[in-house]
Amino acid sequence: MKSYLDSIKENLKQHVNPYLPSWEYVPDGEPYVFGDRVYVYGSHDKFNGDVYCMGDYVCWSAPVDDLGAWRYEGVIYRKDQDPVNGDLQGNLYAPDVAVGPDGRYYLYYVLSDVGFVSVAVCDTPAGSYEFYGYVHYADGVRLGDRPGDEPQFDPGVLREGDRTYLYTGFCGAGDKSRHGAMCTVLGPDMLTVIEDPVFVAPGQEYSAGTGFEGHAFFEAPSIRKRDGKYYFIYSSQLFHELCYAVSDDPREGFKYGGCIISAGDLGIDTYKPADQCMFYTANNHGSMECINGDWYIFYHRHTNGTNYSRQGCFEKIYFNEDGSIPQVEITSCNGLEPLRAEGFYPSYIACQLFTDTFVTYVPWSGWMDDRFPKVTQEGGDGDENYGYIANMRPGAAAGYKYFDFKGVKKVTVSTKGYAKGFIDVKLSWNGETIGSIPVEYANVWRLSSADIEIPDGVSPVYFTFRGFGYLQFGGFGFN
Repeated sequence: MKSYLDSIKENLKQHVNPYLPSWEYVPDGEPYVFGDRVYVYGSHDKFNGDVYCMGDYVCWSAPVDDLGAWRYEGVIYRKDQDPVNGDLQGNLYAPDVAVGPDGRYYLYYVLSDVGFVSVAVCDTPAGSYEFYGYVHYADGVRLGDRPGDEPQFDPGVLREGDRTYLYTGFCGAGDKSRHGAMCTVLGPDMLTVIEDPVFVAPGQEYSAGTGFEGHAFFEAPSIRKRDGKYYFIYSSQLFHELCYAVSDDPREGFKYGGCIISAGDLGIDTYKPADQCMFYTANNHGSMECINGDWYIFYHRHTNGTNYSRQGCFEKIYFNEDGSIPQVEITSCNGLEPLRAEGFYPSYIACQLFTDTFVTYVPWSGWMDDRFPKVTQEGGDGDENYGYIANMRPGAAAGYKYFDFKGVKKVTVSTKGYAKGFIDVKLSWNGETIGSIPVEYANVWRLSSADIEIPDGVSPVYFTFRGFGYLQFGGFGFN
């Protein structure tokens, strides 16, 4: 077997979730194919951040034929570049990008402390964007500032010819002043409103009788077009799911379609009860894109036991003949070919993390640290240390989907912490233990192994701590 770190580095060249390095926190992913690469634009959290979106915008890209080879494109826009943000109190919330009629790339965003849309522009997909202006009416009044306007939030954009469709909105539960997601049409300058906002999907307070009940619009509007149909992707009132609505017209007629993905696999009943959450969730934001002939949904997950250190993930999705999208599972392998069951893997690629007390939402206070495991990292924000799972108390489990097992006879784990007992290996979340690995107290990472024969074939694998204390789980290996 290769050295622990060398083996991890090699295995992470496969398709894995999260798809960026574990020390990078880019949620709200909007993927686009430009040329022969896919570029992902998102907000930028920090490890141990205090609030959402504390960083400047960065961009990552990958070849369309190798979604395991992501490249850092660097900082593309700083929050001090917006003229209204001189005191830096505004954070750069979720952005979107559209190519203008002039071939340039336009970056749309809303600062955290305002209610209007800013725009930056660049000649290349991931170059240095420069401030361009604010979306405004023909009289110069900013969209969101005119009396009667609802505040702008989370812009999503789609250009067709000389018209750009701008989707915005935020609708919190109990707030009747917010009606739903809005669509505004901009002219060829990518800034000036030529058709006023109309509502295209209702918020929770106005969803009765619309078909959106129970999955009404909350935030994160995004738009894509496929086979002549407009797909409006959004985060619903349940927070953890990305839903979609479909219409023949970008400005009206959207009908609720369903949930594409839940960051906790809620709604999936093929391997557990539909209402059982398998990863700690909060808000969600992302979109879908056709990459090299296949469609994918990009979303994010929450780490470090808070709302403010989110990591991007994606899964392959499928369309039925009628254009509907079945909900897909969250996986460690992007819903693509299973991972090789050889060598070492870091524990942070877990797609499932739970105890015998199933919890859906990441709490807002620190009490979660006392009860539940979490993905975290050593060092500070930006330190290039592989993530790991902390605070695995007795009964805590981490699950991974999927591996292609062939001739596995031994399983190794990396652990540390004030804990003593066993890590039980299972092939389903509530299945029988097929083998156990003894673990001891350790002040630094320690490798422990046991002879465990895993049947050949494609399967999930689960590691459950049994004993006492609290365990830090660094990774695992097969040989």
